[in-house]
Amino acid sequence: MRTWVAPGRVNIIGEHTDYNEGFVLPIALPLVVRCAAAARADGQARVVSRQRPGEPVLVAVSELAAQRERVPGWSRYPLGVIAGLVQGGHRIPGVDLVLDGAVPIGAGLSSSAALSCAVAIALRDLFAPSLTDRALIDLARAAENDYVGVPTGLLDQSASMLCTAGHALFLDVRALAADPLSAARGVAYEQIPFDLDRFGLELLVIDTGQPHELVHSGYAERRAHCARAATELGVAALRDVASTAVLDRIRDDVTRRRARHVVTENARVLAVAKKLRGGADPREVGPILTAGHVSLRDDFEVSTPALDAAVAAALTAGAYGARMVGAGFGGSAIALVDRERTAAVVAAARKHLAAAGFADPRTFVVVPSAGAHAVG
Repeated sequence: MRTWVAPGRVNIIGEHTDYNEGFVLPIALPLVVRCAAAARADGQARVVSRQRPGEPVLVAVSELAAQRERVPGWSRYPLGVIAGLVQGGHRIPGVDLVLDGAVPIGAGLSSSAALSCAVAIALRDLFAPSLTDRALIDLARAAENDYVGVPTGLLDQSASMLCTAGHALFLDVRALAADPLSAARGVAYEQIPFDLDRFGLELLVIDTGQPHELVHSGYAERRAHCARAATELGVAALRDVASTAVLDRIRDDVTRRRARHVVTENARVLAVAKKLRGGADPREVGPILTAGHVSLRDDFEVSTPALDAAVAAALTAGAYGARMVGAGFGGSAIALVDRERTAAVVAAARKHLAAAGFADPRTFVVVPSAGAHAVG
């Protein structure tokens, strides 16, 4: 068997902007999903996960569509990728997949996209070598949208496939979606140097341990709010709204606040990208990150008391900026801190969360890492 890996991701800034055709700025994590894969000749797809010992799944490749409701939920991500390749006209005579994930599940760090992308790049190399990275992004996204039933945007899969070590990925989602060749040409995205070590900084992840389930959360509802706002404003997507001044035209207060988050979040992504592109001290983006959390908490209403507590503790302990990451409803927060203050911020987060009655968080420092690739 050969092995491929794909990373989780964390956004520096840019939550809920991807499905509004806006801008995002993620980095890939050093935490990955590993996919060992090999062809087989009996027409069967066999999936094993080290996180699900004793639960191998065996399905005929020709029966993947019909068996979707009968297979365990965790296996729908890899099986959905296989089904998508077959639907696209690629012949798969059978395949063995052995999966092992180090990206925390439900932490808002895109463990599902890492899984789908690891499988996608493995299957591409085994059965469809002509497929581009852009095609793999669509394949992995379709597996989540159509086979699993999660209405994700392009952000997670794009970050897992396109990020490079030492850089943040500035991604124009509209440009990527509109042009199938844009990923190959680099038109829709830009690799921006993000060297925190040079400035004596670290990016700390605080996983609250409260998992989120996008299928059962308010994620789809938030997407519907955004679509309604765009319709009322007469634009194709909220990305086309340049100023919050026009949002008064939206009659419903909740819909208006959802739109305000997206419009201001796009502006925050552009502001952070401009600073980093210009070589600014990353400390300067700290207040922008915190403003993003306030917007997610108050306007988009996807934060939780545990996430709010983690952010507050980090800021009190000296973080330059902190915010929840991912779709929300649980998961993780990030904090931008001086290297020598990291331990103090961790201690403060644990103390603050314990005092509020929450579980002890998992904490770790992340650096911008490489996107999906073969390792053996």
